[in-house]
Amino acid sequence: MSIIAESLGRIKPSPTIAVTTKAAELKAAGRDVIGLGAGEPDFDTPENIKAAAKTAIDEGKTKYTAVDGIPELKKAICAKFKRENGLDYEPSQVSVGSGGKQVIYNALIATLNPGDEVLIPTPYWVSYPDMVLLGGGEPKFVETTAENNFKMRPEDLEAAITPKTKWLIFNSPSNPSGAGYNREELKALTDVLVKHPHVWIMTDDMYEHLVYDDFEFVTPAQVEPSLYDRTLTMNGVSKAYSMTGWRIGYAAGPQELIKAMAKVQSQSTSNPCSVSQYASVEALNGPQEFLKERARVFQERRDLVVRMLNDAEGLSCPTPEGAFYVYPSCAGAIGKKAPSGKVIENDLDFVSELLESEGVAVVHGEAFGLSPHFRVSYATSTEALTEACTRIQKFCASLS
Repeated sequence: MSIIAESLGRIKPSPTIAVTTKAAELKAAGRDVIGLGAGEPDFDTPENIKAAAKTAIDEGKTKYTAVDGIPELKKAICAKFKRENGLDYEPSQVSVGSGGKQVIYNALIATLNPGDEVLIPTPYWVSYPDMVLLGGGEPKFVETTAENNFKMRPEDLEAAITPKTKWLIFNSPSNPSGAGYNREELKALTDVLVKHPHVWIMTDDMYEHLVYDDFEFVTPAQVEPSLYDRTLTMNGVSKAYSMTGWRIGYAAGPQELIKAMAKVQSQSTSNPCSVSQYASVEALNGPQEFLKERARVFQERRDLVVRMLNDAEGLSCPTPEGAFYVYPSCAGAIGKKAPSGKVIENDLDFVSELLESEGVAVVHGEAFGLSPHFRVSYATSTEALTEACTRIQKFCASLS
């Protein structure tokens, strides 16, 4: 009898972490590798936020806190939702976890019963399906296409809903495609959801502040207030404030759900890091002007990467509305032979040969549920991106 639980056989390790680890191993072995797999900004955490953390340490705020967040942070989160999204929440409706991933996991563990279906548009963040499976539910995928800019159509959502549907996980702007839904597009989806009162909505708004070309971010409960009582609106400080390692995510929703999530968290990690919570209070309450400047830099990087990838033979790269990823198609490379002699049969072969041949690490599209594509993170320097895209062009030109 194996010591390993059978439930772990339903899931797989994170492919994005695997790519980052492989790139690090090659670097350690002396290879010149450019990693475009990581999903974190290259900017440092702002000084005022770091100062708040140091102050918290100096003041001895290093003890246990309330299981799902200190009152000061919950108050700051409520103020953020009101200020930026026009949503009214009380602190009792707010949950704080060790990153957005834990918040989503808590919600799924607290609500899923065997046979419950969770709708997930493709391409999706790699962790969604596995967290659903660990919670005992069944992921059900709603396919999108590059022709629709990787956005779910209302008719596809309608067709996917069944009596077993419990949640829709909605991520805009998207990891991995960067696709963002404008108000009109989102309203068409919420119109469908209004007709199905048994379906709950879980939003992943982590890339809210990373939007480009005058795109206006909106979230479902903001667009359709009648969905407020069955929506969990999730966000965090990781991406916008360059605080990935601080591990603070948060969500707001109906009090009954928030209490259930706190119950789960009380028997797993208990409270998030106390110092990180005080730093996050400063992040949300402090100066916000730098967000637009960083978004401007990311937009310039996006434009560079899209242009250079579209100039690569066999690749086609749409221009996304937000986040810091692009999701090009490598369909034009399928069936060709790499310099190693291997025939590229799928996107995994493409990214593997790219890494071995040119030392550029990206993530294959199969990991995100939609092939033949690959994800490029442009959360790194312009110099590194230029060199990486030049290498990608060279690799594509070498295929025969």
